Amino acid sequence: DERPIDDSAAPIRARDGQVAGGVLVFRDISEKRELESHLRQAQKMEAIGRLAGGIAHDFNNIMTVITGFSEMLLHDEGSAADRRSYVEHIHEAGRRAAALTQQIMAFSRKQVLRPEPVSADRVVRDMGAMVQRLIGSNIEFVLDSPPDLPAIIVDPAQLGQIILNLAVNARDAMPRGGTLTIKTTELRLAAVQALRATEVPPGDYVLLEVRDTGVGMSEAVARQVFEPFFTTKAIGRGTGLGLSTVFGIVKQSHGHITVDSIEGAGTVFRLYFPAVPHEGVTPHDLESAVPGPGRGRI
Repeated sequence: DERPIDDSAAPIRARDGQVAGGVLVFRDISEKRELESHLRQAQKMEAIGRLAGGIAHDFNNIMTVITGFSEMLLHDEGSAADRRSYVEHIHEAGRRAAALTQQIMAFSRKQVLRPEPVSADRVVRDMGAMVQRLIGSNIEFVLDSPPDLPAIIVDPAQLGQIILNLAVNARDAMPRGGTLTIKTTELRLAAVQALRATEVPPGDYVLLEVRDTGVGMSEAVARQVFEPFFTTKAIGRGTGLGLSTVFGIVKQSHGHITVDSIEGAGTVFRLYFPAVPHEGVTPHDLESAVPGPGRGRI
């Protein structure tokens, strides 16, 4: 029979301080592990319940728009301009539904990505102008991204979404202004350093840091930031899907993400993407050609 154990050791010292022996203590932690397993399962079920409730609420709002304007079209009320406006509202609601579905798929790690070798510096700099407009003039934007970084395998569009989501989160954390810093660096993580970075194994990475000087988070809040539909924002200021979407995309891209925050001093998100050499890497071709007219079978 195998059982998990906790162990500790302490020296037995003589009066002169010399080590005369040792005490080894072994403790059966089977029950503790079982309780931890039950706790993790309960946390998963709680997250699923929050996810389901949030999805139902958001989709109900979207379907209200679609059914309401559809009924107005069916009754053929209003002028041609009014009917066009109804269709535009329906189209916008459909677009919102598609966007919500993409966020859910990214969270569940089921969304099909189109990864290819990209320069994190290029993507970050391409997004710079949009980030600056997004955060407003009362927040200083600092971009520190050297051009000679190794490539990473990631979907460029999804990497852009990560940057925007984290920028929005930082902006909302600095209502009175502050500094948003986006930094990319090449990093070789040794075994000792990997132990300090939760779940990040040793290896070569491109590190993307997004740091703000905002209100920060408590330790309890920081532990929940990646849960779906968890948000500390006021009603109408967000669905709580932004950071869970970031988490899902990073994990799908074989990366890792950590968060450190101090109340009143700001927050820093660190994203670790495995680095690959520029040579010998070709983009993943995930699209196949559509055949022309003819006979076929599905």
